[in-house]
Amino acid sequence: MAWAGKILRVNLTEGSCESELLNMEWAHAYLGQRGLATKYLAEEIDPKVDPMAPENKLIMATGPLTGTCASTAGRYSVITKGALTGAIACSNSGGFFGNEMKNAGWDMIIFEGKSPNPVYLMLENDSATLCDASAHWGTSVWDTEEAIKENHGDPMIRVASIGVSGEKGVKYACVVNDMHRAAGRSGVGTVMGSKNLKAVAIRGTKGVNVKNPKRFIEATNAAKKVLADNAVTGQGLPAMGTQVLMNVINEVGALPTRNHRDSQFEGANNIGAEAMAEVRESDGKPNLVTNAACFGCTIACGRISEIDRTHFSVAERPEYQIISGGLEYEAAWALGAATGVDDLEALTFANFICNEQGLDPISFGATVGAAMELFEDGVITTEQTGGIDLKFGNAEALCAVAELTGKGEGFGEEIGLGSKRLCEKYGRPELSMSVKGQEFPAYDGRGIQGMGLTYATSNRGACHLRSYTVASEILGIPEKTDPLESEGKAGLVRAFQDATAAVDSSGMCVFTTFAWTLEDFAPQIDAACEGEWTVNRLAEVGERVWNLERKFNLAAGFTGKDDTLPERLLKDAAKTGPAEGKTSGLETMLPEYYEIRGWTPDGIPSNETLSRLGV
Repeated sequence: MAWAGKILRVNLTEGSCESELLNMEWAHAYLGQRGLATKYLAEEIDPKVDPMAPENKLIMATGPLTGTCASTAGRYSVITKGALTGAIACSNSGGFFGNEMKNAGWDMIIFEGKSPNPVYLMLENDSATLCDASAHWGTSVWDTEEAIKENHGDPMIRVASIGVSGEKGVKYACVVNDMHRAAGRSGVGTVMGSKNLKAVAIRGTKGVNVKNPKRFIEATNAAKKVLADNAVTGQGLPAMGTQVLMNVINEVGALPTRNHRDSQFEGANNIGAEAMAEVRESDGKPNLVTNAACFGCTIACGRISEIDRTHFSVAERPEYQIISGGLEYEAAWALGAATGVDDLEALTFANFICNEQGLDPISFGATVGAAMELFEDGVITTEQTGGIDLKFGNAEALCAVAELTGKGEGFGEEIGLGSKRLCEKYGRPELSMSVKGQEFPAYDGRGIQGMGLTYATSNRGACHLRSYTVASEILGIPEKTDPLESEGKAGLVRAFQDATAAVDSSGMCVFTTFAWTLEDFAPQIDAACEGEWTVNRLAEVGERVWNLERKFNLAAGFTGKDDTLPERLLKDAAKTGPAEGKTSGLETMLPEYYEIRGWTPDGIPSNETLSRLGV
């Protein structure tokens, strides 16, 4: 029950689509989505494979609760060896695509090989067909989705596709579904493009069965009430979205600014949630049109925005005078504070480009920030940029580079390398604010110590969604800890990592954890899935997933030496705010973390730990 029990295996080289039974032993050990797909990937590819080689595989996976009436149960993930990092990659997305896939009767789709020509998969319940995508190659996500729906005469089809950036090999291209929801990080869209796979289109009408429907309804209703009664999930996120964090993080001195040279941004007030809601003098409208929800979500934290039509970026560009997915916190930070740009409409335009062409806005904005520092240091000149004045705070430059990168043209090819490769190319590797090749999100590890350890140890490279200790260190969820104190953070990070891995494997959204603990997840999963699912079992699943990902990365060539941070965070103290004078305490946190994990001092899971978890 809850699992569909089927996998679709698509061999792009041969042009074949075959159904097979889901390995239920693995499902009971890894639950679904992130965990289960990682198990399949680890068993089926050589971890040392080139991410862009046909031998790498790309998996789209749902969780057992995807497509059910549980709140936020519309998630799916894309799992592969990441093009940006060369590490295990799992990018999670909302919207409606995951629900459609599960309702078509599939737990996972495994893509193998490489098609000789551009194709897309059309999946209608049990019927799977590879279709010619030549007409869609070279077009944006928006145009591709609309054209496929028109081709098949069904507006209810859900589409996940790549833009031109994925075709051109931009290292952090993502997979976009429902126009502006994305499996966004680590270059999963780049891998998809390397396989000549333009899109996956699905129509599903089968429904999802659960083990005990009556008990499942009772459990999900109780959990929904917890979300509704919580100040964050019931009030803050619906009203202001994740952008509510912009001024909060700035005030605590942990908003990375101008490529982490500073930890507070003087322009934060101009690009936060409050600014999005303000009525503009130019047209009497706010940037924010409304909030939005993914499938089955009772939180509705999504943003829908419209750019000021008199703004320089779109004044003579009717194709961008539209209403589409608005800024969320990470994107607003990366496009704004990281680059020193405080022009809200310019940020919205750049975000639209990221949605349209399938770019991860975090890696894009952070890479632009690194390029701006290289420019200001005289390492990059207008000769390289094609005449673009790439100084910090230049909104026109941000918009111009966004368009170039989305199309993989001009200086956009350089930005498309990601900050690690870009900074190495120009002889300044220390200016890349990344771990394992993936750029930092919107929290400074000097001002929020747990996030520094989170970034250093994240299996997919720097990531906030693998261990969101901000919940505890800033918001006091589930209990308040001191963000400037490194003591005790190893245990906090480990607990968040394991819990998040379990949630990511369930089919539900990690944002629910602002209100829910595993005690809220367990009754829902237990009522839906075969077997007995307790809090302890879910925690063990999360630990198992984390260690499997670690084992994959070690086999791929990563070592404990990669669990580090740029010298800027380790040696250069924060200049202002509550964290003034602080550097990251990684040196003391990391050895304790390894010990708590049951790993060796070199960061290798012990045989005892792997044996206990069955990894």
